[in-house]
Amino acid sequence: MNKALITGVTGQDGSYLAELLLRKGYEVHGVIRRSSAIAIPRVIHLYQDPHEVLDVRFHMHYGDMSDGSVINQLIKTIRPDEVYHLAAQSHVRVSFDIPEYTGDITALGATRVLDAIRNCGYPIKFYQASSSEMFGQAVETPQTETTPLRPRSPYACAKAYAYWLTVNYREAYGMFAVNGILFNHESPRRGETFVSRKITRGIARIKAGLDKKIYLGNVKARRDWGYAPDYVEAMWRMLQQDTPDDYVIATGESHSVEEFLTEAFKHAGLGDWRPYVEIDPRYFRPTEVDHLVGDASKAERMLGWKPTVTFQELVAIMVDADLKAHGVLRRPRRRPARVKPLETAVR
Repeated sequence: MNKALITGVTGQDGSYLAELLLRKGYEVHGVIRRSSAIAIPRVIHLYQDPHEVLDVRFHMHYGDMSDGSVINQLIKTIRPDEVYHLAAQSHVRVSFDIPEYTGDITALGATRVLDAIRNCGYPIKFYQASSSEMFGQAVETPQTETTPLRPRSPYACAKAYAYWLTVNYREAYGMFAVNGILFNHESPRRGETFVSRKITRGIARIKAGLDKKIYLGNVKARRDWGYAPDYVEAMWRMLQQDTPDDYVIATGESHSVEEFLTEAFKHAGLGDWRPYVEIDPRYFRPTEVDHLVGDASKAERMLGWKPTVTFQELVAIMVDADLKAHGVLRRPRRRPARVKPLETAVR
């Protein structure tokens, strides 16, 4: 039985990846950071029922990306075949407020994991969660694996450090280490402070009579938005290759935040979004990234990977989930057959 270790297992991607690997027969170990809040709602369904077969193959361990000794101990004790490093301070706007912490966790955290693998004495395949934000003020459109990096935030700079360190350890030590350069990917499990989820949750709260407005920053920004369960499938495929390499994972389409608003409000039956949205200067970044769109042709060619969910379907999935969570879903919505079923995140 293959063993996998996932850092950031309680995040959006970590929870979907854990489910995917369990379905594939893995024993899955996740690292959870001890904090004042219990951060397990996205994965609690994987181990809360003692009668579920998943229970015996899913394990949680306390750890922190700032603590190299714990990371070393986990690697030596668990002896995983694959490590998926997803943990990070991942909010771009917040990284301007806490740049040192962002660098420590997002950049040096990857260093600690890579070095633990290098020193463990046996081969482990390593996946680094890189980000399209590294392209920043992109010099070409669409962005590919060879597009120069121009990061525009402390978060993006930290991710660029971790990206190049992964390449360096691969070349210097012969490690099986890959970068997945993932463009924006969303789901109902997306954190509530990220713009896509702020919109869909805000719509649900408006329909429930709890709020009157959604407060946003740069609604002109354009992003390449995909569906998170599709993207974790690409992560796994990268580690099944014979040779380690880096891959862009994207849909190849860009849509503005305004377009997301238009589609979401239309799907919820609220009409024009403008009366419900307030632009708040506090949510603007000191340096903006205006347009990102990826070319995933290499991933399609080498991994056989393609996105399965369209932009419109993604928005509908997210809106419906938040409407249901707030008890205001208008009607059951029939999904196209090719859309993967969405598991309930919280029991």
